[in-house]
Amino acid sequence: MDPLHRLAEGCLLPGFVGTRAPDWVLRRLDEGLGGVVLFARNVAGPEQVAELTTELYAVRPEVLVGVDEEGGDVTRLEAAAGSSYPGNLALGAVDDVDLTRAVAASVGAELAAAGIGLDLAPVADVNTNPDNPVIGARSFGAEPDLVAAHTVAFVLGLQSAGVAACVKHFPGHGDTSVDSHLDLPVVAGGPEALEAALRPFRAAIDAGVRAVMTAHLVVPELDAAPATLSRAILTGLLRERLGFRGLAITDGLEMAAIRNTVGLLDGAVGALAAGADAICVGGGLASPQVVELFAGALAGAVRDGSLHEERLAEAAGRVAATGRWAAEHRASGVVPDRALGLEAARRALRASGVAPVAAAPVVVELRPEASIPAGAVPWGVGSILAERDPAVTVLRFEGAPDPAPVAAAAAGRPLVLVVRDLHRHAALAAAADAIVARRPDTIVVEMGLPARRPAGATAVLDTHGAARASAVAAADLLGGRKETK
Repeated sequence: MDPLHRLAEGCLLPGFVGTRAPDWVLRRLDEGLGGVVLFARNVAGPEQVAELTTELYAVRPEVLVGVDEEGGDVTRLEAAAGSSYPGNLALGAVDDVDLTRAVAASVGAELAAAGIGLDLAPVADVNTNPDNPVIGARSFGAEPDLVAAHTVAFVLGLQSAGVAACVKHFPGHGDTSVDSHLDLPVVAGGPEALEAALRPFRAAIDAGVRAVMTAHLVVPELDAAPATLSRAILTGLLRERLGFRGLAITDGLEMAAIRNTVGLLDGAVGALAAGADAICVGGGLASPQVVELFAGALAGAVRDGSLHEERLAEAAGRVAATGRWAAEHRASGVVPDRALGLEAARRALRASGVAPVAAAPVVVELRPEASIPAGAVPWGVGSILAERDPAVTVLRFEGAPDPAPVAAAAAGRPLVLVVRDLHRHAALAAAADAIVARRPDTIVVEMGLPARRPAGATAVLDTHGAARASAVAAADLLGGRKETK
């Protein structure tokens, strides 16, 4: 293979389809591909993932294998059932940095056992805009110092287990109202807001985080170009001002914020020229043809002078160095502890006016469309309560239900209303208000950001996230029992 093309492939982290490594992936890895990113579609169980990664490392031990395993709402290894660990918002609500570090170490131990070397977590965004459609419960909170402290704790926990952490989304996605999967967000605010957003990233860099993920958004305070394509942000700010020397990874280039603006291939070249090292692509683009297109574009950019060969070599070198670090730290000896996840979820519960139900309830779940980062992961309290007591009735609604038959269905029985980010879904919020108006004794369980209660609600339980661990903790409280796993 042409040396320039090999360097270009060394900067790519594509996805693929299937629970075994396709021949094209193994061949490309042998030819210098930097690594891969796994998605839920690649996961059937921990043993299968370990077998998959063993295949990859048999080609080259320093291959970089990454995954989005944030805990809470965003999980890939446990996408079939929901995470055994609460997410960032829950950990921020508890506000015990030792607990956050221990939870992250347990998550890291599970990843390491499955052969994962890079976790695209934690989210370090300060969620200052409650209407943010893509961060929300993925953030530790809205206070910069709290987010910084827990970001550092999570980074240290993951890396103690031999898994490289990657803080995201630099320089901060918290003050946005647009999902960059769908459009290009613009971050408002002046220098003070920017410094607040940067605080967790600065702290993580000072703590030795191995990787940083770029955000596809515009920060007018810094540049007119999206951060992923901005030399002022990725080199001037991240490298020179904050002193980061590790791996800079792009968010998925197939996201509309890049694909529908500068385009995929120009985006890849622009990201490398700006200072990014690894091009992440593959959420919906998973084929050898995609890898060839990207590698060809990067190599071609060097030949036509729009990208310096030294920059390409530096970027590929950082990908390889991170893979070597992961290979050297793979056997950390840290042991997973899922009971710790449930303990953390219980400590994150905040209940007002809630007592265990006296009889089998009717559980009504109002389900908004799943966010793109979370995907279709099971959530809710109803199924857990129904597993424990077949007399429990579970009613699920994808849209706003007529409140009258809902109230009638629960006549003479306790009514539990489960919602998620109610403040961002006007039709569901109106339905929740109407249900509570008919049944003022309704117990409302909010499994997202607790920014809005139904009008008149007197019994409210906030879980601070929709992880399975959080659902089990809520079900324990409602049922007056305590599970241990």
